Amino acid sequence: MNSRFLDAGYVIALEVLDDQHHQDAQRYWKTLLKEENISLVTTSYVISEVVTFLNTKQQHSKALRVGNNLLTSAPIHVVHVDEALFYQGWEYFGQHQDKTFSLTDCISFVLMKKLGIREALSFDRHFVQGFIKLP
Repeated sequence: MNSRFLDAGYVIALEVLDDQHHQDAQRYWKTLLKEENISLVTTSYVISEVVTFLNTKQQHSKALRVGNNLLTSAPIHVVHVDEALFYQGWEYFGQHQDKTFSLTDCISFVLMKKLGIREALSFDRHFVQGFIKLP
């Protein structure tokens, strides 16, 4: 099974109609849903970013709906960031002083490497550094 990482920016682009990447996200999502054995991996921190973003835009009910969809959707596996993963991400963050990675991105990168995931659904340019950014 080919797993892909699901980043916050991609989910936001899917959900926010006036997002600059909305059309690209929708188009790729429709293609993705046709694939068999689709497996998407994300983290509790990514979900936190998504619902926080939507809630700050006065879209609390949408934040709840999207968060619940991410938490309960069969093809999405949510990895809850535990203490060990947090500190591995923190270490990665400390090792890349020349980058503008967020801590959430660093945790995502560590998890992707740990699980052997090479592709990320993301519009974040940071995911091209060592991974394949889709679409």
